Amino acid sequence: MSGKSEKKEHQKKIIGLSRKGLILTVIAAVAVGASITIGLNRVYMQSSTDESCQSCHVHPQADKSWKLSSHHNSKSGVVTGCAECHLPPKGSFKHFTAKARTGLKDLWAYWTKDSSEFDWESKKELDHAVTIVYNESCKECHQQLFPSRLSQEGITAHLYYEENEKKLDLQCISCHLDVGHYDPNYTHAKMQGIPQPEAKKGEPFTEAATVTAFENFTETIPGTTVSFDMKAIPGGTFAMGSPDDEPFRRDDEGPVKKVTVSPFFIGETEVTWDQYWAFYAETMSEGRTPPEKVYANNSNPEVDAISGPTPPFGIPDQGWGSGNRPAITMTHYAAETFCQWLSKKTGKKYRLPTEAEWEYATRGGTETPYFFAGDPKKLSDQGFWRKFFDADTTNINRYVVYTKNSKNKTQEPSFVQANPFGLKNTLGNVMEYCSDWYAEDAYAKMPDGVVDPKGPASGKEHVVRGGQFSDDAADLRSAARGHTEHDKWLKTDPQNPKSIWWYSDIRSIGFRVVCEPAEGQQP
Repeated sequence: MSGKSEKKEHQKKIIGLSRKGLILTVIAAVAVGASITIGLNRVYMQSSTDESCQSCHVHPQADKSWKLSSHHNSKSGVVTGCAECHLPPKGSFKHFTAKARTGLKDLWAYWTKDSSEFDWESKKELDHAVTIVYNESCKECHQQLFPSRLSQEGITAHLYYEENEKKLDLQCISCHLDVGHYDPNYTHAKMQGIPQPEAKKGEPFTEAATVTAFENFTETIPGTTVSFDMKAIPGGTFAMGSPDDEPFRRDDEGPVKKVTVSPFFIGETEVTWDQYWAFYAETMSEGRTPPEKVYANNSNPEVDAISGPTPPFGIPDQGWGSGNRPAITMTHYAAETFCQWLSKKTGKKYRLPTEAEWEYATRGGTETPYFFAGDPKKLSDQGFWRKFFDADTTNINRYVVYTKNSKNKTQEPSFVQANPFGLKNTLGNVMEYCSDWYAEDAYAKMPDGVVDPKGPASGKEHVVRGGQFSDDAADLRSAARGHTEHDKWLKTDPQNPKSIWWYSDIRSIGFRVVCEPAEGQQP
């Protein structure tokens, strides 16, 4: 065989070996890829089981409450697992990204955090639930929103949901918080009257308190057994707003202005449920009174009878209890109407505080971020270092109901100590309505040295002050401002027309009242 032929044969052998090697490489790669895919799929499937979820989520009541819920203890016998609710529907890109994100977060928490320090109560609330339950997963299973067993009230609610889901970003869980984890204290939202609390012992008051001097007094509401304390706040001048260097300051808190307020009386605490139910019992409107009729009646000075709230959608006290806890979930209009009713009952001039009166009363003569000693940076959970070092809670816990001590619900006045003027819960617990319309540039337009300012002449939202029970210390400074979000707060109300009295899900709004001194009462 010639040298040329031998060379060709050698090349054929090399090509043959190369092809075999390539085929073997491809087969090996496919095998390895298949093995990896099978392995990852097994990990994926295994990590989506209830057992896997519960290995990290160690809340002692989670498994028990899940097995008691309608998603496990169902009439059909079908069990809904953790992943079905807490991840988007399977097969979607969002499902895989959410799973990866949740898995990494859970691993990090498992390795670095102590589960005994978690606030388990707050994790049962709606505010947390909407962040870990996917609405599209609810709809994946519940494609028929109008089953034959649905009540008329349910039909009304589901029709509203169907029409406004995208526009208002409505969540199924807002009305069905207990279906995944059973809560014996949860009451499904529905139209109903409010059972009145048992009357306090003693005879109803026959007359209102008589005030002859500018000093603290206890108001008594005629025809009820309800009384409450009012504090006399001396007039004075103060620096309203926050200086540029105050930590966590926002633009709407300045510029600082010199403001003078006249003497006034203000409630020691927010208006309580005992007070508000007395108002509701005397003025409640049967059925769905058209708003325009209510407005016309209550704005007519010749009409003695005040049109009060219609029955709310759901349980306004959230099951936390009534009594001395602050009344919550009412609208600004409802708060104003309460003041109108209280004025007629007592013969005094009751109203909501102006924003200037509220801040002056809250500061209690102080000029620091809080009416008690404390640096917002040291009290707040915001910032990088809070991942490693806890905030200082020593002093603030004595005066404020907030995210660190509230257990994610309102508390009674006895929970905290008073400020220098003798007022409780001006910071934290619930946001409080002011009479002013909100404007971001309100202080910029306010003259320096103004006396008794009342805010802008008109607006869309009203000022709220004081923050709430789930807020961080950074948002509870005396100068911190907020405002209503009326349309957003009404979004889960399925009634038509919408209630002018109640918000369905806003659990952190309340108010306290101011009483204007009569002639001869001022110091």
